[in-house]
Amino acid sequence: MLSWFAVPSALFIALLLGAVMMLVLGANPVTGYVALVTGAFGGSYALSSTAIQAVPLLLVGVGICIAFRANVFNIGGEGQIAMGGLAGAATALALPDLPSPVLIPLVLLAGAGGGAIWGAIPGVFKAKYNVNEILSTIMLNLVAVQVMNYLLAGPMVDQSPDSVGGLIPETKLLPPNSLLPILVKGTQLHLGVPIAVIVAICVYVLLWRTSFGFQIRSVGLSRSASAYAGMPVKRTITAAMTLSGAMCGLAGAILVFGSISHRMVTDGSLTGFTGSAGFNGIVVALFGGLNPLWTIVSAFFFGGLIVGGSSLQVATGVPSDLVTALSGIVVVLVVSLEYLRRRARAQSIALAGPRAASPPRLAHHDPPLTVKGGGGQ
Repeated sequence: MLSWFAVPSALFIALLLGAVMMLVLGANPVTGYVALVTGAFGGSYALSSTAIQAVPLLLVGVGICIAFRANVFNIGGEGQIAMGGLAGAATALALPDLPSPVLIPLVLLAGAGGGAIWGAIPGVFKAKYNVNEILSTIMLNLVAVQVMNYLLAGPMVDQSPDSVGGLIPETKLLPPNSLLPILVKGTQLHLGVPIAVIVAICVYVLLWRTSFGFQIRSVGLSRSASAYAGMPVKRTITAAMTLSGAMCGLAGAILVFGSISHRMVTDGSLTGFTGSAGFNGIVVALFGGLNPLWTIVSAFFFGGLIVGGSSLQVATGVPSDLVTALSGIVVVLVVSLEYLRRRARAQSIALAGPRAASPPRLAHHDPPLTVKGGGGQ
């Protein structure tokens, strides 16, 4: 986990910079921040809206935690979300008569499976051929958007009489028994919220309470040492990317079956469906210190920024893109402060001499922030 100093300091500095930007734009920062907090957390409906926004961020962030712990970078969350949504929607449309207790778990598992397949592809390329996973996952995002547009405008398009005649890429209405039930009447809070939290807790247990999680973290710290110890490095890298993709795919399924439109809809771009959760999830994971439990808090915070951004815009006239800028500033500051902390620690160890250096250990803090070369054996 990132140091306790880095995160609050980065947040405080980001809020100050945001206040300066609002002043430059002629807005009152106090009015803006009050509107943001009220819009995101002021009442049950606002809280439920924030929780709904946090779900895809949390699941993608948890997936990023898994991949980063194996020292691989999954930048393909956008494509994996789309493939998860497509797999879940296709399952529901193919099996519309199944009862809800059977169909809902089935479509969520299908979504996770679709994302897992899309994550496994760059995982295999990385493990076996040492292909840069950043490039391969980004390219697969481009492939995913084409697959999504083809299916939603072709084989899966809504051709019912009440449709818009194919002008909008969308599926027909999903079976009512496949939709995630609302947990609190009068709000948007659906079953996907507790599912996402439970998944994050399970991933924490997986990473720090199981031998497989130890293996993932060991490979992330040193592939050569893990290979020397007899660990299946290539298989572990592939598994980490597959699990990471599964988390993103599950996010896609929840986006589809928790939406108020009751169908999968896109504007022709990935962000039109994902809301950029595949990229924002990386921000959430970094702010949460690459720890699934803290990522829960981080996702709720950034979900609040997204929801409250609209209220800030209404109250001050400042573009809601200011919130996006704040998110980016927070991450840059968190990573920078953590880098400076580590550098200072390394210098103090070097000055104290080799006896002061502590042996490396597999802990939940000090995650690897750079990709080391070599694929291992």
